[in-house]
Amino acid sequence: MTESKNEPDGAPKFYGRRKGRPLRPGRQALVETLLPEITVPTDRPNLDPRSLFDTPVEKVWLEVGFGGGEHLAALAERHPEIGFLGCEPFINGVAKLLSAVEDGGLKNVRVLADDARLLMASLQPASLDRVFVLFPDPWPKRRHWARRFVGPENLPAMARILRPGGELRIATDHPGYLDWILSHLIRSPDFDWQAERSADWLIPPDDWQPTRYELKSLAGRPHYLRFLRRSDS
Repeated sequence: MTESKNEPDGAPKFYGRRKGRPLRPGRQALVETLLPEITVPTDRPNLDPRSLFDTPVEKVWLEVGFGGGEHLAALAERHPEIGFLGCEPFINGVAKLLSAVEDGGLKNVRVLADDARLLMASLQPASLDRVFVLFPDPWPKRRHWARRFVGPENLPAMARILRPGGELRIATDHPGYLDWILSHLIRSPDFDWQAERSADWLIPPDDWQPTRYELKSLAGRPHYLRFLRRSDS
């Protein structure tokens, strides 16, 4: 069940869970010790994300709503040369990612345990090379469609922080949300859809890392959508 939460003045209104079952002692300790060390600040305007990492990184990728963090942690381990930003308001999912960061010794991960819109508003323009939005909440009831993350409010914000030629990857297994995503992105002046045949959205990219949610939902039909940030918009 989701719940609405009143946010501080000026912050976007957030819908969803922020906490589930009580954390195990080890994960609670990581929230108290490791999370402050790798938290992304949102009070620095025009933030250069490369400045967040102790070791220089070649690129920076962002995952919006990383769930339990399996996708983000696997990519961070595979690509130590890339800096990873992850946003997730659900603290139980954050704690799970923190365990993977600690166990894997991942030095290229930074986390915001809050709404991704706060981070997107603070980043430098054209400062990211890739953004992932994987299996976001479809908000299936019509009266809730305005809560969908991929839409007219957030697409310009993601376009602003992606460099020209940067990639927006979206995955969904919800037919109604799929139609919604395509209707908005095809009309967007900022993105070009990288699909020429049905296999391009039915088969994941070669470098795809499956998510836990995806593996559970394979009885359905996930769709994998790739868009590039246009350089002429």
